[in-house]
Amino acid sequence: MEYILNIETATKNCSVALAKGGKNILCKEIAEEGYSHAERLHVFIEEVIKEAEISMNDLSAIAVSQGPGSYTGLRIGVSAAKGLCFALGIPLIAIDTLQTLACQAEVESGLIIPMIDARRMEVYSSVFTSAFEKKREVLAEIITEDSFSELKETLYFVGDCADKCKEVLTKENYSFLEGIKYPSAKEMCSLSYKKFKTNDFVDVAYFEPYYLKDFMITPSKK
Repeated sequence: MEYILNIETATKNCSVALAKGGKNILCKEIAEEGYSHAERLHVFIEEVIKEAEISMNDLSAIAVSQGPGSYTGLRIGVSAAKGLCFALGIPLIAIDTLQTLACQAEVESGLIIPMIDARRMEVYSSVFTSAFEKKREVLAEIITEDSFSELKETLYFVGDCADKCKEVLTKENYSFLEGIKYPSAKEMCSLSYKKFKTNDFVDVAYFEPYYLKDFMITPSKK
């Protein structure tokens, strides 16, 4: 069975999961306010490989979270994934970050709205069915009381935006699922395996993360 290393660094959660045949067998992750991805990521990769008692040469592919999310976090994850693919001569798989987040919600019906905080009242969001099929493209949008009002199904919101959105999104068919805050590499395992089986790879040389918004550098206030 194929081993795929899954890397998720799009948010505050630095997460690495090793999958065998699409099943997660080992995961190392930590969510910290300070974004310690640069220090943690390669340590986690080494740890999962060592604990699984395999070598890097046993990997069949690398999967990486493609965004949207933190500019710095995405750059760190994609750079690491590309480096491994070049060194090992194996393919790169890109996984939708919001789909990974949505896959943590286990609901029988209705729609899942994964959201990633984009500061102030803006979020990165998408819409998925209860079977995790994408129903609406990814958007960067300002949340108002009318957001998602065109959707009449029961809506289940997941992500790190609950605190700022609960007071605005108050319709009867809106429900916030507690405990699902950040995407994890664990949920990438089945998604990356499906893409691996269909040879759905991205170009290692030219692939870029899906930032959704241009990266802005602001001058220091000092």
